[in-house]
Amino acid sequence: MLVGAIPFGLITGVSAVSVGLDPVAVVYMSATVFAGAAQIAAISLVGTGAAMWVVLLTTVMINLRHVMYSASLAPWLGRYTVGERLAMAFVLIDQTYALSILRYPKEGTAFSRRDYILGIGATTWLVWVGATAVGALLGAQVPAAWQLDFAIPLLFLALLVPALRSRPTLLAALTGGSTALALAGLPFNLGLVLAALTGIAAGALAESWQTRSEA
Repeated sequence: MLVGAIPFGLITGVSAVSVGLDPVAVVYMSATVFAGAAQIAAISLVGTGAAMWVVLLTTVMINLRHVMYSASLAPWLGRYTVGERLAMAFVLIDQTYALSILRYPKEGTAFSRRDYILGIGATTWLVWVGATAVGALLGAQVPAAWQLDFAIPLLFLALLVPALRSRPTLLAALTGGSTALALAGLPFNLGLVLAALTGIAAGALAESWQTRSEA
């Protein structure tokens, strides 16, 4: 998990600086947002001159999956205080969720599920922020003539390909990608927002049909 976060963080830092973001702002973003996919999307949109409300709306949609993560873990974490749950929510990312949902059902009442998710979450956060900081510093030293714009599309591909494990996700990716290409000329980069919504809808419908057919 940590090994994968290091190159991802490095490229995120380099990419952010390449679109004109200040290195300090890049590190601050990683420290406070702590959501790789949303950060990459925001960086890409900022680089294309998208309106701020488009950037915010896109990142909110990308992070909506965390609502499902939270609901899934609620049976084990609901008994903790509000402050503890807020801390756990901050470190709830794809990796910490995957490890927690596999471990929690196997453990008894003596196992501290709070300490488990906070421990792996804090460790991942430190690695992520550190890797992004190094990437931002390296990016600031790269000559503008090197044209590192290709880094962001490559990162998206690196995130996308491992997720294409089922027909619903494949349909969602194809629908979203096709919509983005078709609507590329819309102002404020609205094509990306509509493509995301279309892809989500297509994936949800396909998963629903698949579930019914298997029932």
